[in-house]
Amino acid sequence: MSSSRTVLEPGSLLPARELTAVSGRPVSIPDPERMIHLQFRRFAGCPVCNLHLRSVVRRHDEIEAAGVREVVVFHSPAEELAEHTADLPFPLIADPGKRLYVEFGVESAPRSLLDPRVWGPIVRAATLSTWAILRGRERAPAAMPHGGRLGLPADFLIGRDGRVLAAKYGEHAYDQWPVDELLDLASHAPTPTREGPSPDAT
Repeated sequence: MSSSRTVLEPGSLLPARELTAVSGRPVSIPDPERMIHLQFRRFAGCPVCNLHLRSVVRRHDEIEAAGVREVVVFHSPAEELAEHTADLPFPLIADPGKRLYVEFGVESAPRSLLDPRVWGPIVRAATLSTWAILRGRERAPAAMPHGGRLGLPADFLIGRDGRVLAAKYGEHAYDQWPVDELLDLASHAPTPTREGPSPDAT
């Protein structure tokens, strides 16, 4: 892990920004009405990403009821990402230049696939994805995905005032908050004490 990279910790204040989802709709961060769970995933069609996102989709109503909005970032171009994620019920952000990845300190490293803890999820994800592809329910990922295959995931829970409430930098490709942990973090989140972040906050 590079010692010079940015690492966001609870209490970090993020500048207000507006991103554009693959759907074309604007996504404001922070959201004045609810917390945001900002997920950094890997490439479009990534089997381990899909395995995790299926669990999020299954419990999306619970997540929204907890006052959390899901926003998911991939390092694939928008047109490629749209081919793989049209049925997901939350906004997806394409960041092929990895600008957000750099800003949030999200890395790529060989351990994303070499860590033994990820081997079981890889086998399970590949099996499910292969079956879905054969049935025409998923598209196969690119042979050489944009941004490479060694991306590490990351999770940030962002309060309505723009402060980072919790953060997790994954140690391997399937190291992220499960839904139960996300809901627990949201249930213990403090109430904002200010109107919102300064537009030029750092």
